[in-house]
Amino acid sequence: MLVGLQGSGKTTTAAKLALHLKQKGQRPFMVATDVRRPAAIAQLTTLGQQIDIPVYGEGNSPQVIAKGALKRAKEWGAHWVIVDTGGRLHIDEPLMSELSELKKELRPNDVLLVADAMTGQDAVRAAEEFQAKVGLTGLILTKLDGDARGGAALSIRSVTGVPIKFIGTGEKTDSLEPFYPDRLASRILGMGDVLTLIEKAEATMDAKRAQELEEKMRRATFDLEDFLEQLRQVKKMGSLTQWLDMLPGFSSLTRRIPQEAFDDKAMKKVEAIILSMTPRERHMPQIIDGSRRRRIARGSGTTPQDINQLLNQFRQAQKLMKDLSRGRQRGLLSLFR
Repeated sequence: MLVGLQGSGKTTTAAKLALHLKQKGQRPFMVATDVRRPAAIAQLTTLGQQIDIPVYGEGNSPQVIAKGALKRAKEWGAHWVIVDTGGRLHIDEPLMSELSELKKELRPNDVLLVADAMTGQDAVRAAEEFQAKVGLTGLILTKLDGDARGGAALSIRSVTGVPIKFIGTGEKTDSLEPFYPDRLASRILGMGDVLTLIEKAEATMDAKRAQELEEKMRRATFDLEDFLEQLRQVKKMGSLTQWLDMLPGFSSLTRRIPQEAFDDKAMKKVEAIILSMTPRERHMPQIIDGSRRRRIARGSGTTPQDINQLLNQFRQAQKLMKDLSRGRQRGLLSLFR
């Protein structure tokens, strides 16, 4: 049972948690009991359709919905029932009474508070109230995609005395991570989080294909087709800023680089340019002359200058790969082993 104030991200967190369980081989079942907020049930239903997980929301009160949902979930053979509850802009007696009644009906294994880490001390006060009046077994902190907000995790954990179980690191349904204190501390200190980065890479990348691409890099035969494939794999892992922050030493570097350099729009532009090329041009970018640049620019909605910039950057990357393959950068390479 997920509880929290309105706007903390309960509904999207319900979908994220359901997807996390599904990826672990479980059969989750989501329940929408927020009958007051307009389109709350429709929102969870839409999210459920996107990740192919059933959603139940039939009834005119939270208790009626909960009762029907438990019956339907048993019939469906669900391993977990995730209940999205209603929230308010502030804590009040009607809210707490509703949640208490719902808890009696559901008898949940866990009552998890979904708290917005960006709200700072407001999140801490809300956590204290929910713990006192409803009773919590754990916490999920949302919008924790910046290291400066790690302090909220410490304060809420101290006030409630219950463990932080998950953290939300973005808006997408796969942007939910189990909480590891040492990893968050490492991010806050600018030391990266290599373990989480490895786990994300293993979950999204095919090991055999990754080995093939590594061989291409060593032989300096890595082309724009391969680059496009790698770009799409990186997008599956989350935003560029997020995974660069996981690399030791990069969190401070990313703050000195303009944010637009890590914008998803920039990655989409590169993808559009490569997709506007012919297969031969992707494999042999050296044949791209002035007329081809103009055609690619028209097809991708960019300018010939954008094409030039991408090709120059790609040539520089190829040169670096050649240097690495010849052993000129052994000292640098050893740092990443």
